[in-house]
Amino acid sequence: MKNSERDILERLREMLVSDRFATPKRLPPERTLASDLGISRAVLRKALATLEREGKIWRHVGRGTFISSPQETNPEDISQVSAATNPAEIMEARLILEPKLASVASLRATKNELTDMEVCLKRSREAVDPAAFEKWDERLHWSIAKATDNSLLISLFTVIQKMRQSNIWGSLKEASLTNVRRKIYYQQHRNLVEALKDRNAVKAEQLMREHLETVKKHLLEVSQSLP
Repeated sequence: MKNSERDILERLREMLVSDRFATPKRLPPERTLASDLGISRAVLRKALATLEREGKIWRHVGRGTFISSPQETNPEDISQVSAATNPAEIMEARLILEPKLASVASLRATKNELTDMEVCLKRSREAVDPAAFEKWDERLHWSIAKATDNSLLISLFTVIQKMRQSNIWGSLKEASLTNVRRKIYYQQHRNLVEALKDRNAVKAEQLMREHLETVKKHLLEVSQSLP
């Protein structure tokens, strides 16, 4: 990474921990922030993408970029939770939380958020390998969670999402993402997004539960077949 890019990241990190954006914890529009930093919006977006991967910010399509709360960014806390859990518990937590997230999102999702979900669907359908599919699968579930516009629910989802990205899964996820199963998940996602667009809370909740039950079943099948 160029020194200038490193400098920009450091300046942004300092701004995030300062009181500058304390109320509310939302960054200024990209145009304003780029002007303040004296950089182009393209360079700013690259830096923001890095900060998002680090868990320091999260972006809500149509509403802006927000500073993550402390519980979202403390790697030590996440590590402790990861060490004490297992894939079965993660799926159990997802089945409790995510159907309700879908129900709430169906009533609150903006047009831009629904468009983002469509992009996730398109990219997952075009994915050439399991890793690419998993990336857009995760982004779709993120989009649904963030569409609830409920910071506490989003924080709870964030913890579960961090567990999904941990090495606790071993080879389970990759082994379970066969071409046939990817097609099944895509169609389930497709039906779910349609229910969200129709503002059908009951159906959205039901479809999310059915999808996660399918994922759980496939993971169990793979775990039983591994040596």
